[in-house]
Amino acid sequence: MPLRFDVITLFPALFDVVVEQGITARAHARGLWELHRWNPRDETSDVHRTVDDRPYGGGPGMVMLAEPLLRAVERVRSARPDARAAPVILLSPAGRRFDQRRALELANSSGAVFVCGRYEGIDQRFIDAAVDEEISLGDFVLSGGEIAALAIIDAVVRLLPGALSHELSAEQDSFGRSLSGLLDCPHYTRPEEFRGVRVPEVLLSGHHARIERWRREQSLRLTFERRPDLLAQARAQGLLTAADEAFLRRLAEARGEKSEGNGQS
Repeated sequence: MPLRFDVITLFPALFDVVVEQGITARAHARGLWELHRWNPRDETSDVHRTVDDRPYGGGPGMVMLAEPLLRAVERVRSARPDARAAPVILLSPAGRRFDQRRALELANSSGAVFVCGRYEGIDQRFIDAAVDEEISLGDFVLSGGEIAALAIIDAVVRLLPGALSHELSAEQDSFGRSLSGLLDCPHYTRPEEFRGVRVPEVLLSGHHARIERWRREQSLRLTFERRPDLLAQARAQGLLTAADEAFLRRLAEARGEKSEGNGQS
């Protein structure tokens, strides 16, 4: 059974892009995953198809009604062959930050049901009754959950076997297993010289061991400079080699810092 995403959204057309363009579209055409869209307005009974109302207690903005959303979730549940196996995920700034590990978990699952909020927020009673998990992309606010859901769908689908032209591409991305969860190294292509800047000589050497070591060290350097938290995670998981730690100590010494690796400076 292919991976299946159900999306509850007031703007279903926003999701055309993942089934019409790029890697996700090709994977969709091959039957690797499915997308089903559900509009809460279809679950209303009034002539205006009302999905929001003023907040109790006053304040700016409108709040999405619980009933249309809950009815949409119930319709999704009845339509999915795996019934309650798929989690209902609300895209929310209050959620856990999405990362590559969660993307891999979803890629190895039967899928998920995404709830895309709009306006000032969603009636908490719907969240308490129907939502299994809340996910955030980071500490910023979007106009709705659709863009966040699109980002998650893209991150997950590209991990499916057969989605990419090269099976190792996903593993060699930043945060991938072959990189020990670190950032990827810089990449270069033709021409050898571009506006006075040459490709690093090691990449032209044909010496595979040297090239791999250079790439590893560049990955370590970039992560050291920009995401030291990822280095700490890799170290805690025992993913850094003695050569990695020696290179990191040299970087730290050059910066005048104390290295955390092996208690040495």
